[in-house]
Amino acid sequence: MSDSRTGDDRSGASRTDVMGVDACPTGWVGVVLREGHFASAHAAPDLGGLLEHARDVAVVGIDIPLGLLDSHWRQADRLAAARLGPQRARVFPVPPRQVWEEDDYAAANHRCRRVTGSGLSRQTWGLVKKLREANRVRDAGDGRLYEVHPELSFMAMADGSPVTWSKKSWNGQQVRRRLLRTQGVVLPEDLGTVGRVPPDDVLDAAAAAWSADRIARGASDRLPDPPELTAHGLPIAIWW
Repeated sequence: MSDSRTGDDRSGASRTDVMGVDACPTGWVGVVLREGHFASAHAAPDLGGLLEHARDVAVVGIDIPLGLLDSHWRQADRLAAARLGPQRARVFPVPPRQVWEEDDYAAANHRCRRVTGSGLSRQTWGLVKKLREANRVRDAGDGRLYEVHPELSFMAMADGSPVTWSKKSWNGQQVRRRLLRTQGVVLPEDLGTVGRVPPDDVLDAAAAAWSADRIARGASDRLPDPPELTAHGLPIAIWW
C-alpha cells in the first residue's frame, strides 16, 4: 500500500475492511471493521494464521514495533512517549536490530548497553518473539501492516487527552470501550471463543482497527513525520 497520506479521507472517501491486531497470551487477536464498524473478531496462535482472516482487508494496524534501526533507538517511540506525557511509560523504547538478534535477555541487555549506552528492560525484551514474527511478515512483502499504538489511538478519540486509568482496570476498560463507541466501534457482548482473550487485548485490537481505518482513508497521523527508514527502505513510524 502507498503512503497513508494519499487519498482524501476528510471529504467522505469510501471505506473498506481493515483489521486491528494485538498480541495476547495465546498468540494474537484481531478485530475487523467494515465501513468503520465492527464486523468480526478472530484469534490465532501465530500471526500468519490470524492474517488468514485478513486476506481481503486493505490495512492491518498492529500493536508491535515494525522496523528496526541498525545502531540507534527509534524516534517513533521517543516522540510517542512525549505525546503521552504522564502516561509515557506505556511506550517501550525499541533498541537497534542487533539487540533483537541475541538469544537471551542477558546477552541482549549487554549488547544494548554496548551499542546505545543504556540497558534493556525485561518488559521490552518480552516482545522479542512477537516482534520478530511481525517483522518477518512485513519484511516478506505484506505492505498492509502498519505499526500503531492503542494508547495514541484512544488519546486521539479523547480529543488529545490520554486515558489515565490502566487498561487492566475496570474503569480503564470502560473508558476505552466508551471511546470506541463514540467512534462507531461497538464491540458485541459475546465474541464467541475470542471472548477468552483478555479484554484489554481485545480493546487494543479494536483501537488498532480504528487507526487502520484512518490509515485506509488517508486520515491518519504518524510519528515521526516523515518516518525513519529501515536499511531496506521500509518506514519506521507509529500511526494512529
